[in-house]
Amino acid sequence: MTRRLISRDALTAALLALLTAAGLYLCGRMALPFLTPLVWATALAVIFAPMQQRLERMLGSANRAALASVFVIGLLVVAPAAFVGQQLAVQAMVGAARVEAEAASGQWRQRLAEQPLLARPAAAIEARIDLAQTVKLLTDRFGNAAGAMARGSAVQIIGLGLVFYLLFFLLRDRTMVLSAVRRLTPLGPRDMDTMLPRIDDCIHATVYGTLAVASVQGLLGGLMFWALGLPAPLLWGVVMMVLAIVPVLGAFVVWIPAALFLVVENRWAAALVLVLWGVLVVGTIDNLLRPMLVGARLKLHTVPAFIAIVGGLLVFGSAGLILGPVILSVTLALLDVWARNGNPLPAASPHPEPPPR
Repeated sequence: MTRRLISRDALTAALLALLTAAGLYLCGRMALPFLTPLVWATALAVIFAPMQQRLERMLGSANRAALASVFVIGLLVVAPAAFVGQQLAVQAMVGAARVEAEAASGQWRQRLAEQPLLARPAAAIEARIDLAQTVKLLTDRFGNAAGAMARGSAVQIIGLGLVFYLLFFLLRDRTMVLSAVRRLTPLGPRDMDTMLPRIDDCIHATVYGTLAVASVQGLLGGLMFWALGLPAPLLWGVVMMVLAIVPVLGAFVVWIPAALFLVVENRWAAALVLVLWGVLVVGTIDNLLRPMLVGARLKLHTVPAFIAIVGGLLVFGSAGLILGPVILSVTLALLDVWARNGNPLPAASPHPEPPPR
């Protein structure tokens, strides 16, 4: 009899695995353009799941409850975002024009000359670069970027519509989605019961501990800029919020140069107020709010958290703010599964039987 090198069952299994891998690859390629809306819709669904459950009990219908939830979330997200975006564009253009005019007039040289502590460093910097030309170049690029953002507003509106479209179904069918995830995942029920809460905690910690705290810091910084009469307070408040999202960086990257600007204008009292506000209020609000909003949910050291957030933003764009920490948390959870369960693969027999003839 001839030796059968590959059995029919093994060939069928290999073909099935190949087709499954090809299908997953193609599905991933098709889903890739929708990654950002899908990630943010999932994050919102996780955050607002308790509200959806309460509305379901009140309205007696998952469909009506999901519609009401999407409407409420839209009011909380879209209305403020539209107002901030409109004001941000105006303040960005006005602020850029003011900075360019100040640099071209040369008045800043006279003001620096009146400040002995700043005159020498400023002269050394100006000897190496043409400050006025550099400022003009930066403002031109800033204006081009603002124009590109305005032209891309239609794309952003479509993306926002996709977020809420996906959010409706994720809220309404969340039980079915979780059941499908459990069924299709090779992990056992015990491991899934450990994995899913870690993902939930990671999303809550990222949204509340990162976005919410950074928004409060940006708001407080922008309010002080407005109170002191500094230009474009909304713009710089948003910039402070964005910088506060990234670990290691923070709002101080904005308010320290602003304090120096006030010193150059001989407004020492205002500069002192801004420094005290930045150190005592904006700088400490993170230590006050983060334990209240996050607690011990995100069990990540500063360095892995920094890599997850910044690396996620570089790889996945805005979706990486959520996706980076989630991927890291899931990976750590999988490593815990391996450490707890050992090698899940069956051990090879030391004396394999010869193939059938």
